[in-house]
Amino acid sequence: MKHVLKVSALVTGVALGLVACKSDDPDKGKLAVAVTDAPVDGAEAVVVQFTGVEIQGPDGRQTFDFASPKTIDLLELTGDESLELLPETDLTAGEYQWMRLMVNAERGVTDSYIDIDSARYSLFVPSGSQSGLKLNRPFVIAAGGLTDFTIDFDLRKSVHEPQNDAEDYYLRPTLRIVDNAEVGHINGMIDPNLINAEGCTDSSAVYLFAGADAEVDDVDANEPEPVTTGLVEVNNDGDYVYEIGFVLAGDYTLGFTCEAANDDPETDDVINFTTQNVTVTANGTVTVDF
Repeated sequence: MKHVLKVSALVTGVALGLVACKSDDPDKGKLAVAVTDAPVDGAEAVVVQFTGVEIQGPDGRQTFDFASPKTIDLLELTGDESLELLPETDLTAGEYQWMRLMVNAERGVTDSYIDIDSARYSLFVPSGSQSGLKLNRPFVIAAGGLTDFTIDFDLRKSVHEPQNDAEDYYLRPTLRIVDNAEVGHINGMIDPNLINAEGCTDSSAVYLFAGADAEVDDVDANEPEPVTTGLVEVNNDGDYVYEIGFVLAGDYTLGFTCEAANDDPETDDVINFTTQNVTVTANGTVTVDF
């Protein structure tokens, strides 16, 4: 069965701008879509099988089925890494109402799956074929322009453990959609003393919140919710580092926690943070160390 995910605008104020780019037809524009990922603790792979993209616009509903499913491990696309899902595609210029990503994610079938502790589990999208996730605001493709989006699967918010003795992990995607002309990236290093402080877990992360001096909190589906998150990892030099990619230009608050393993997205958990403000500029990378 094909499950359909409508791209969600869970982040308010999504910038749906345009990049100057010439098209061969003055009545046409181009659309390109890529995917990236904000990672989750404890998983060795989070694989989603994409089968196509569907849009609704001036020419009605248009479906672009892939010649064969694209099986993508989202954990390989962290930080500022992304992978092309829909290459530049000529479309009639004008206003579009929605976009859908089509995936295979059936219960009990490892077409989409998650690997944890060397064991493989099915990733299931509840009601994916009926309702999906909806992009509530339209986007515009300008004549002679390129609309170039990246969609971020925030796996910390999206992956849920099996329920009611089932063996399937649930994928309830929390997606950010950003215009690549309007984004920048954040990276930095973490002091080892913060990583190894009393009360720390075996997983640390940096959470990103909209606005300067913003209130910070865990992931629990209640405000304030992070825009996205980035895991702290050890690089080849033995330094603790993090990356958060594809962030819309603007002011934000970063919150570092060494208690990320205690953050259950289903519950309101007490997580301690160290915070700093950051300003992101389009096409730039800003470094913020803790």
